[in-house]
Amino acid sequence: MGNQQALIDIVDENGNPTGYAKTKREIHEQGFWHNAAHVWIYNSHCEILMQLRSKDKDSYPGLWDISVAGHTESGETPIQSAVREMKEEIGLNPEYGKLEPEGIYIISQPIEGTLWQDNEIGNVFFYKFNGSVDDLSMPDGEVEKLEFVPIDRFEKEVNDVELRKKYVPYQPLSEYYSWVISRIAVLCKK
Repeated sequence: MGNQQALIDIVDENGNPTGYAKTKREIHEQGFWHNAAHVWIYNSHCEILMQLRSKDKDSYPGLWDISVAGHTESGETPIQSAVREMKEEIGLNPEYGKLEPEGIYIISQPIEGTLWQDNEIGNVFFYKFNGSVDDLSMPDGEVEKLEFVPIDRFEKEVNDVELRKKYVPYQPLSEYYSWVISRIAVLCKK
């Protein structure tokens, strides 16, 4: 699994560096603001790659999540973090010019099943990948399964009270997932 002892830079609520760094555990136990990379992978068939989080994860084990996501380690830029996480989690070495920064998503919520608080500035990227799940691997053990999900099915599931329970509950859930769905619906047709 990811390096639990790696330091993560603490930022303020606007993403400005504070000059301090802590471990992931300390960041969440104390509710410090920090950067993360969210990479949404899609294909020309308007499908989104989803990952099933390992049952051994300390937060949201066994739930479906963003294609690739992870904390930005101390000294990294968000795009460097995105590239590192793509290699670590799914064995994909992206081309920098094809990793599209799309914006920021702010997450401030308790992490269900823990006493932790997640105050995260999610740097969101989209990446078009027309290979198959069989072309990917799960080298670090953080991901249990990968699946391309048709965008219309994903939209239906995250808007259904019961079906959305299988996804990591980013708050407000419908807002974040709806934004991602609308952007990918446009990008996949290019």
